[in-house]
Amino acid sequence: MTEQSSNESPSMAPATHLSINGWNGAFIEQMYADWLRAPDALDDSWKEFFRGFDLARQGEGTPTVKVANTLQGRVDSLIYHYRATGHYAAELDPLGTQRPLPAQLELESFDLTERDLDEEIDPGHMPLASPSQLRDVVDHLQRTYCRHVGVEYLHIEDRNQRRWLQDRMEPCANRPTFEPQVRRRILKHLVEATTLEHFCNARYVGKKRFSLEGAESLIPMLREFMECAGEHDIEVVTIGMAHRGRINVLVNVLRKSYAQLFTEFEESWVEDFLEGGGDVKFHQGYSNDVTTDAGKSLHVTLAANPSHLEFGHSVVLGKARARQRVQHAEDRGQCVPLLIHGDASFPAQGIVSEMFNMAHLDGYTVGGSVHVVVNNQIGFTTDPVDGHSGSYCTDIARMIQAPIFHVNGDDPEACVHAMRLALEFRQEFHNDAVVDLWCYRRHGHNESDEPAYTQPVMYERIATKQPVTDTYGQRLIDDEVLAAEDRDAMVTAVRDALDRSQSDTLEQPVAPRDMPFSTRSAWAGLTQAYDDRPVDTSVDRTRLEAICAALGSTPQGFSPHRKLEKLLAYRGSCMADGQPLDWAMGELLSWGSLLQEDTPVRLTGQDVQRGTISHRHGVLFDAKDGTAHESLNAIDGASARICIHNSPLTESACLGFEYGYSQGDPNMLIIWEAQFGDFANGAQVIIDQFIASAEAKWKRSSGLVLLLPHGYEGQGPEHSSARLGRFLSLCANRNMIVINPTTPAQLFHAMRRQIHRSFRKPLVVMSPKSLLRHPQATSSMEDLTSGTFQPVIDDGNAAPGGVSRVVLCSGKIYYDLIAHRQLVSDGQATAIVRIEELYPLPRAALADVLARYGDAELTWVQEEPENMGAWQFISAALRDEFGRNPTQVCRRAACTPAVASAKMHAREQHAILIKAVGLPVDTDDAEPEERGLFES
Repeated sequence: MTEQSSNESPSMAPATHLSINGWNGAFIEQMYADWLRAPDALDDSWKEFFRGFDLARQGEGTPTVKVANTLQGRVDSLIYHYRATGHYAAELDPLGTQRPLPAQLELESFDLTERDLDEEIDPGHMPLASPSQLRDVVDHLQRTYCRHVGVEYLHIEDRNQRRWLQDRMEPCANRPTFEPQVRRRILKHLVEATTLEHFCNARYVGKKRFSLEGAESLIPMLREFMECAGEHDIEVVTIGMAHRGRINVLVNVLRKSYAQLFTEFEESWVEDFLEGGGDVKFHQGYSNDVTTDAGKSLHVTLAANPSHLEFGHSVVLGKARARQRVQHAEDRGQCVPLLIHGDASFPAQGIVSEMFNMAHLDGYTVGGSVHVVVNNQIGFTTDPVDGHSGSYCTDIARMIQAPIFHVNGDDPEACVHAMRLALEFRQEFHNDAVVDLWCYRRHGHNESDEPAYTQPVMYERIATKQPVTDTYGQRLIDDEVLAAEDRDAMVTAVRDALDRSQSDTLEQPVAPRDMPFSTRSAWAGLTQAYDDRPVDTSVDRTRLEAICAALGSTPQGFSPHRKLEKLLAYRGSCMADGQPLDWAMGELLSWGSLLQEDTPVRLTGQDVQRGTISHRHGVLFDAKDGTAHESLNAIDGASARICIHNSPLTESACLGFEYGYSQGDPNMLIIWEAQFGDFANGAQVIIDQFIASAEAKWKRSSGLVLLLPHGYEGQGPEHSSARLGRFLSLCANRNMIVINPTTPAQLFHAMRRQIHRSFRKPLVVMSPKSLLRHPQATSSMEDLTSGTFQPVIDDGNAAPGGVSRVVLCSGKIYYDLIAHRQLVSDGQATAIVRIEELYPLPRAALADVLARYGDAELTWVQEEPENMGAWQFISAALRDEFGRNPTQVCRRAACTPAVASAKMHAREQHAILIKAVGLPVDTDDAEPEERGLFES
């Protein structure tokens, strides 16, 4: 089943109602006056609207609210405001900070007094008898919204969602009664979390682990989340989190063994560190099958994450989306992303808002994520007042109308209740939910840090703070849920197991993580070993004809744009007519041929359906009604489908999402295209910390393809360079593949090679702009029906004996060079050789070409400045591998990729061609200005 057929359902975003800006102001004022006079005369939707009318002024220092004329109306307003703002008075800080009742919740704000508390009123939808005394109503509201759980949910526009939440919070006053076995289980999880931290602190003094101490309730929260997931028949939970508490989560949630952990502490598994690889233990990922107490099996994964905190979450979402496609679950309910954030990073790192913006887009929705913010109430040393604007670090989540549960970390049962609510809400409404876990850090940023330098008052409180494991254990003893000796036995059992495991590990280290290519993995049958042997990527002519037929036709009654009629006719007849294939045909035929082989394809990026430069037209739109038609999904006999999604105007989260998708499904061709290659730098963290290095750090491969439009056409510094040199600087140990192809056939074979190889490596393509329609940048059908990708293309027109100079180049400048050579009288003395695959450098193929020309002068030519492009990489490789010292022709070193003047660009380009190949006939010399272009 393909992604589109199984999961490309319409967005599940909550309905958006007409905003107040769309209504007549006088009409609103009249309705408001009517409500003040007689609230019951309006329907429920208007009454509820006006009850919250004053909320917009809460931040303006207004102490009172507009009130109705009747007692019932004033009480209705009070109920509404408790639901809306009661969280401001909730007892959330485990360090004891008092949060007084806001002035707008005082009785006086509603023209109510103590005498009114004995009045009987209608409590509406509250779970109280009707009538009830006002004091009972106020008491119930305070217990529900102002104790250890504070909830923000009235910003949600969907009434059904609000009512659903009320029906689950108010009957139990946000304090459900847990069975004794559940309470003992919660204590057991706390004991496991705390004892592990204490053991590591004693046995591995000075080693960083980013302790969970102060936030131990996270472990029972996650464990009970798994119990709840099993009850809802969820099959997979994909977790993303930064370093704080990761070790504890790995061991006590994913059940990574103590022996595996201690092997990492001892650094005795040398395979991880060979060739400069591996990563610290608090960045590592893990996956395991976890069985709940009810006997349900869950596959739980914790994705590896660098110190860049939130960036790994976009990867987790992509992996979840890939798993959901395989699961065939239309509501995406069988795989749930669980994202754990820090209170400093959640509002501050822009990728979080990018992910929220993507949450309900058809190409990116995962049916909602559950978020947990581990709220230390401090960054590294930064107080919240300097870390985020707004009332809470979670305010950003309101943008997608997610409920936000603020909870006191010293009340594990309240934490578990909030966690269950969040998951059940996600399953019911396919939207995100946030749990804000208020806690503290027992130590500083890490175990060797001194936090009292900058937060002396906070850490004076923390020094005397009794751990939650102790307070909750005593609470269960007082409630006669268990005896003191039972609690002590829990601690002893965990400590003994830790001690035995450490002793055993010192004698026999164990592999600290699962094998990435195991038979139970989606990667079964693939290998990590690179193999540069050619792969047959040719396609039978009959199959290509079927693709062309689909590309050239539209459904009956479909009206394509008139300017596309000629293009469709070309695509449909180019095979029969023997016409040369342009760039778009090369890529479309490669994807179509993979679909015929049951390999699905996913293409995303800004404007990819049409293509930024209008070359692709992978999706056609009816000129009359806008109906979309994907030609590649109409190929006769094709068993898979392609999904082409225009992305939002962002790079970082989108590229991280596609990278995660490629890890989740290695047998699907995943392609991300930058609008211009220059804009890939908006996703540099994803490129550096994941695409280039994840295989060395975490043993995780990816076959992701990056299409980065690249080439100098005089369009200025932000529309010229995909920073080829930057990518090459990241290349080592065959970690990825970088190509700069010059023909549609080369792209065709490179795309197909991604799937037909026995391994997966990221493929970075310096894709063209002007070559999309260049009359010489074409291929024949025979180039596709035979052959394979050519990493080096020799000059077929040069006779070795007459060549005195060999010009090596890559990409679009090749066509400028051969055109200029035709103008030079002795141009044939220069052989122009294309290096199509820059990394891994094709040493054998290049050696054969260089040997063909003997001692001819060797020159590298590029469009980019001397300090950019491939020059520094190529010069070092030719020197080290072949003992050759080439000269170079390029723009002089610069701090910007290109000039903004089209005229200056043309002069620079002409000067490059003259220096590389020679003066055109009837030209005496280069102009002095052109000679100066090469001076550093």
